[in-house]
Amino acid sequence: MTWVRFRNPGERGSAAVDAAIGVPAFMLFVGLIIFGGRTAVAHQAVESAAADSARSASIARTGPAASDDARDAARTSLTNQQLACVDISVAVDTGDFDKPIGTAGTVKVTVACRLDLSDLSVPGVPGSLVVRASMTSPLDSWRER
Repeated sequence: MTWVRFRNPGERGSAAVDAAIGVPAFMLFVGLIIFGGRTAVAHQAVESAAADSARSASIARTGPAASDDARDAARTSLTNQQLACVDISVAVDTGDFDKPIGTAGTVKVTVACRLDLSDLSVPGVPGSLVVRASMTSPLDSWRER
């Protein structure tokens, strides 16, 4: 029995063309998955830091002490979660500390973290991204001053 081998010379190099198109598309897809993962983890960490900050601020006795406690809690929380923020900003609304004792009030904390995404080098992905979260915590209405 004789084997006949058919070769189509028009198909030569088609694997190289497929690879030249497929590999960059695959790498772009992987980069976008990494971008999504980083932003999701960062958003969760910033929400947790905002909750910690609001709780720390709500148990303070004065407005200025609440602001300091909230900033310290946010930085500590983000550091403990190993989130490398380029810039951290913490805004604390302590207006309800001026209410008379026995009156319900809240303290609101907004934490913003600027993430550095320049190492991804994926087209369309910004070099940095600000992730922001706000949390509110009730004040102890019978706190001492």
